[in-house]
Amino acid sequence: MSQPLPAEIFKAYDIRGIINKSLTTDVVRRVGQALGSLALEQGQTAIAVGRDGRLSGPELAGALMDGIVSTGCDAIDVGCVPTPVTYFAAYELGCHSCVSVTGSHNPPDYNGLKMVIGGTTLALDAIQDLKQRIEAGKLKTGSGQKRSADVLGAYVEKIVGDVKLARPLKIVMDCGNGVAGAIAPELFKRLGCEIVPLYCEVDGNFPNHHPDPSKPENLKDVIQALKDTDAEIGIAFDGDGDRLGVVTKDGEIIYPDRQLMLFAADVLSRVPGGTVIYDVKCTRLLAPWIRQHGGVPLMWNTGHALVKAKLKETGAPLAGEMSGHTFFKERWYGFDDGLYTGARLLEILSRAADANAPLKTLPNSPSTPELNIKMAEGEPFALLDKLKASGKFEDASEVITIDGVRVEYPDGFGLARPSNTTPVVVLRFEADDTAALARIQAAFRQALSAVWPGIALPF
Repeated sequence: MSQPLPAEIFKAYDIRGIINKSLTTDVVRRVGQALGSLALEQGQTAIAVGRDGRLSGPELAGALMDGIVSTGCDAIDVGCVPTPVTYFAAYELGCHSCVSVTGSHNPPDYNGLKMVIGGTTLALDAIQDLKQRIEAGKLKTGSGQKRSADVLGAYVEKIVGDVKLARPLKIVMDCGNGVAGAIAPELFKRLGCEIVPLYCEVDGNFPNHHPDPSKPENLKDVIQALKDTDAEIGIAFDGDGDRLGVVTKDGEIIYPDRQLMLFAADVLSRVPGGTVIYDVKCTRLLAPWIRQHGGVPLMWNTGHALVKAKLKETGAPLAGEMSGHTFFKERWYGFDDGLYTGARLLEILSRAADANAPLKTLPNSPSTPELNIKMAEGEPFALLDKLKASGKFEDASEVITIDGVRVEYPDGFGLARPSNTTPVVVLRFEADDTAALARIQAAFRQALSAVWPGIALPF
């Protein structure tokens, strides 16, 4: 008898849960059946399956493939590889569909599935439809084939053929014991880098620090290694290799929205008039920068799947998120790839005598990192509905409601949006100076307290 499907694992952009509790081999096998059935309905005949370095990966990937082949669809095992390599496999093998078994940057007892069928990343309703398909028994039966394929070599060759460094660079590289460690050192050596490696051994226990470079505390070792060695620049990857962290020689963290400035100037030099997409959490300095470099800025919803869909729709050459997902369509495939992003970063920096100079000259202003209000399940969306309906923001020049509430002022912005992955409200603030930052935070404090009395705020 199959267990009931836990509703909470079907997230906005992927499936994610706790091993042997909400995410079991039985559940994953049934998701495999749903994915195989969906692929066949769309005229697809095979799905590539990759996994990150988590201890539960082999068992879950096996269950997933069992489910896929039971429908008559083939499963192609591409092994333990970064998520972007699994995405690459869908192109390289010509199957247009893939699943990465990955817990991304979640704790070791989590795992999940990032899914692409027929070239489209599944998100929102498409993920809920999988659940409904399983519950309704709308599943095909057949006998597909299981086979293996090695695409790592082709992936490395593709990047080495595309990205050329103007001079060799010495870099600190922190893989956080995530799956990027299996390939990143080799790739960057091939590009002409000397590497100071940190935690490049793939270990699903993550014994050193959490593999999430968006959190400053996880970059401490990179900052220290830059002090202790003659390396010029530091890079770090998340657990499944689709996000990049960047640190300058003097220990400054270059957040992904500022990385995007560097990439935008470079891409727009070859694609004049191109659209650059960025999410609602990004700096307000991006839009004028993109216009200055001859591009069209487009603010969009947060979420790697939603950004990829917008990229596809607009034909934009570049997109990026504050979380560290960067999407190159120019010279690449349009999926988020931390390794390729790192290669493109070093390509640009290697043209300067001082690799740090291009990063240090990017526009900057006082801002907060992402701040979280922890709430009960469902409450963040209820709060934002109330804020949209009756929130008062005096002197605002614009209120943007495509994803939460982003309030623009002449001298800064404030943002509140519900996370699609955990029950928190995400806040971010930025302004021309600290006085304006304090004023905008006070306006949000007042507005949030008015619509949700007694709310505990992190600022």
